[in-house]
Amino acid sequence: MRIAILALQGAFLEHEMMLNKLGVDCFEVRQLSDWHQVKDGLVIPGGESTTQGKLLRDLGLLEPIREAIEAGLPVFGTCAGLILLAHEVEGNSPSAPVPPRLGTMNMTAARNAYGRQLGSFHAEASFKGIDGNIPMTFIRAPYIKEAAGEVEILSEVDGHIVAARQGNQLVTAFHPELDSDTRVHEYFLDMVKAR
Repeated sequence: MRIAILALQGAFLEHEMMLNKLGVDCFEVRQLSDWHQVKDGLVIPGGESTTQGKLLRDLGLLEPIREAIEAGLPVFGTCAGLILLAHEVEGNSPSAPVPPRLGTMNMTAARNAYGRQLGSFHAEASFKGIDGNIPMTFIRAPYIKEAAGEVEILSEVDGHIVAARQGNQLVTAFHPELDSDTRVHEYFLDMVKAR
């Protein structure tokens, strides 16, 4: 198994460390030539979704990645990755153009939903398909405001959807790569194996 990690900006290194801890081979995607390597799945890390979206477009990665996801490539997006995968996004400035994104999941994401002042917080909650509560670290996190069609809700915190799945796409509003618990990454790897 070989997992591509989008490494344009954000917390990609932490995902690499988590996957390495689980004995999984991974490589960084920084340009189009990297993307053409053989891969079984993709991780889109947290960071700044507007910056990542613009870089995806400018580097010619946006369409090839979208096409691969739509063709069934398993993808795991955390925080900014959730925003990039959402079909609709709320919380952008009304005067600003909508930043580029993949838009492959049938959901609406609320950006900076917990407010910039809260910064970050920690919670523990259940996650469908995983036994027991899992630790969740939120950093200026979004949440899923609406999920439609085939989107399955996996976890909620304080009445907000913070994890969901649509086919081979998995998203979390929190950063499992920042905790020592490996179960969310294992859940994703099970998705990859089942493909």
